[in-house]
Amino acid sequence: MHHFDWIQRHAERTPDKLALVDAHSGQQFTYAQFNERANRLAHFFVHQLGLQTGDRVSILAHNSADYYVVLFACAKSGTILNTLNWRLTVPELEYIINDCQPKAIIVDEAFAETAVSLRQTVTIEHWLFLGDGAAANDWTYEAALAAGDPAGVPDPHLRYEDTWAILYTSGTTGRPKGAQVTYGNFFYNAVGMGQAIDLSSQDVNLNVLPCFHAGGLGLYAGPVFHSGGTLVVMRQFEPDRLLQLIEQWQVSVILLVPAIYLMLAQTADFTKYDLSSVRSWASGGSSLPPSVVHDYASRGIIIQQGFGMTETGPTVFILPKADAVRKAGSVGKPVLHTEVCIMDRKGNVLGPNEVGELCIRGGNVTSGYWNRPEATAEALRGGWLHSGDAAMYDEEGFYTIVDRWKDMFISGGENVYPAEVENVLYQHPSVAETAVIGIPDPKWQEVGLALVVVKEGASLTEQELIAFCQGKLARFKIPKQVRFMKELPRTAAGKVLKRELREMVTN
Repeated sequence: MHHFDWIQRHAERTPDKLALVDAHSGQQFTYAQFNERANRLAHFFVHQLGLQTGDRVSILAHNSADYYVVLFACAKSGTILNTLNWRLTVPELEYIINDCQPKAIIVDEAFAETAVSLRQTVTIEHWLFLGDGAAANDWTYEAALAAGDPAGVPDPHLRYEDTWAILYTSGTTGRPKGAQVTYGNFFYNAVGMGQAIDLSSQDVNLNVLPCFHAGGLGLYAGPVFHSGGTLVVMRQFEPDRLLQLIEQWQVSVILLVPAIYLMLAQTADFTKYDLSSVRSWASGGSSLPPSVVHDYASRGIIIQQGFGMTETGPTVFILPKADAVRKAGSVGKPVLHTEVCIMDRKGNVLGPNEVGELCIRGGNVTSGYWNRPEATAEALRGGWLHSGDAAMYDEEGFYTIVDRWKDMFISGGENVYPAEVENVLYQHPSVAETAVIGIPDPKWQEVGLALVVVKEGASLTEQELIAFCQGKLARFKIPKQVRFMKELPRTAAGKVLKRELREMVTN
């Protein structure tokens, strides 16, 4: 037992409390059962596989209750969990595996074919399979649990600065980097986020965000397990199923991404379900158009926008509920135990209403990138994490993320932040989804191109949309061209891949 082992402590204090529900398989685990499964797996890692403190264990799997069992088995054994994004191609996964060099990998049977391909190019000693897919010398996950001891293993003597998980950032700038999420980062996130939404052991959270991502792994799962509440896990997002589970399990806190709120608004039948148990709806991952906030508020649902990064454990900001509608478009104020400032390119700290780079420091900030001393030194220079996000705050201390600093483009000498333009385009009733990028222009250096997905059954022309922007945006911000698409390329976290869009447009 060590002080990072939250599950062990809850198993001692509230053994019969429901900890985990797998909405896909129907499995339910109390804290005592959750703890025993994690103990068995930790024992298996150490005694059957011979894993040592600091060894990496990768996981390539859909969301499930066992994803969290693996996370805490790593804590108990001192091993480091590397979560793999199953939406990546085999070469992309290969790069990550070669970079972090796991000793063991856990693969969901859904990705058995991917495993066959990977085995030809990467060297991983031990393969475990959730369900089927195991070859002759492999273990199935359930057999591994059966072979482990329910008493677990001795305390690996970890410290706050030790790495619990390595999460590869989506790589909007070249090759992905493995952000080290430490025990301290998980702890500070649990405390900061828990305090911001008044989390208690009575709360029930539904998670549908991918577990390989900082949101699915850390929000609200981390804070909920820290406070001894209940987590319901969805394997994948289905609009009506999500609402049905909220009603069935009396979900009280939920965090979704804007893409999901947009889809729910368009496809789910809200009138069929009782959602009154939810006391806190939150949004993160990318900017939530104010029009969506107002749309939901008219249904009596107040969405609190927040902001986090893989490198910040993840939470930095969340809007207090009382300000969520009045300050729609803002990400709110920093949570407990994290400090922020806005800096210009020379490193000077800026005042209110000045746009600069958001910088963060505190117990929630990553210790750096796996095997990347230069990238770590660059990101953490001067003791602050430099986020790469352009941001500002107002006289009341509410922060707004203006855009990715690198997504900004310059039109006729003026900075254009695509997110601002997108928020206006979202106000058009026919726009389902949109992304704005800068494209080269002989006269203005760059101009805006809007890529738009039109709502089903609606019609829209380029001229109509450009005319709609007149008077709502400065002339230089109005897109000069509109291109209609069936869908936008997104990362697993629901962020639009601006880099891919740029490549599609320029080629």
